Amino acid sequence: MPRVLYNSQATEAVYAIIRGELPVGFELLTLEADDEAERIEKIRDCEVAVVASAPLRRAVIDSGTRLRLVHHQGVGYHDTVDWAALAERRIPLALTPEGTTTGVAEHAVMLALAVCKRLPYADAELRQGRWHINALRPESRELCGMTVGYLGMGRIGQALAERLRAFGTRGLYFDPAQPLPAARERELGLERVDFEALLARSDLLTLHVPLTPATRHIVDRAAIAKMKPGALILNTARGGLIDEVALAEALADGRLGGAGLDVFEKEPPAISDPLLKLRNVVVTPHISAGTRDALVVKMRAVFANVQRFYAGEPLANEVSLR
Repeated sequence: MPRVLYNSQATEAVYAIIRGELPVGFELLTLEADDEAERIEKIRDCEVAVVASAPLRRAVIDSGTRLRLVHHQGVGYHDTVDWAALAERRIPLALTPEGTTTGVAEHAVMLALAVCKRLPYADAELRQGRWHINALRPESRELCGMTVGYLGMGRIGQALAERLRAFGTRGLYFDPAQPLPAARERELGLERVDFEALLARSDLLTLHVPLTPATRHIVDRAAIAKMKPGALILNTARGGLIDEVALAEALADGRLGGAGLDVFEKEPPAISDPLLKLRNVVVTPHISAGTRDALVVKMRAVFANVQRFYAGEPLANEVSLR
């Protein structure tokens, strides 16, 4: 019976959802703690590893002497899988684009609205008996009429553009990988611009690119200096895309108007992180794709692909590791 290791430690409720999609004839191994020693021990008995947010590192891969396939339950493998270690052993890696798009796009809309209206601050203050009926008026914003800049225009960027267009926004985008066809640009009401124009013209900048050496700190101190005074920024992609020290400074001194962050360079961030102290920042713990609905869709796609692999059929969404 092939054994599958789920590389992230989760709750029993999450494991139950995963087991509910597990094909007959496979066994799922799970972790009792977020512990590398336990991963190393359990992967020795596994032919398949499923990667979520916890990295699959070389030491674990090297211990998986029976390992034949690694499947990421998302698409951001660059910083979560030691793909060079897989390449050395010619172990295939497959991705799961299914299930992520809707949850992340909806979460980004929520963050945008929450940042505009200072929602967490207003909620916390009201629970303490402070009724700020007028105090937030000078800071609160509306999405309608804003120019939204999309850094990256893949599945999630396009899904978010569809949703934010309904709020009466205008859209700009820069995609360092591949521009959209002209027909799709017209359909979404988007204007393709270069990175400098994206920074200079956006009232709201939202990030949707993978974290690679080329994109690390793509929003750095110099980039922030080129953004509109009072602009807002959203990040539901990867924390390392932003220089968080520069971001915190710009938010604290009012150079930027607010930020909505689902991801951080170090996860979880330290309780002393300056970003967590600012009332113009909305934070969530890397949960934009973390819905029950998305997990069911993802696991069905993952295990369908695993079955293809065992049937000797081509993998869907396989990564070229050459």
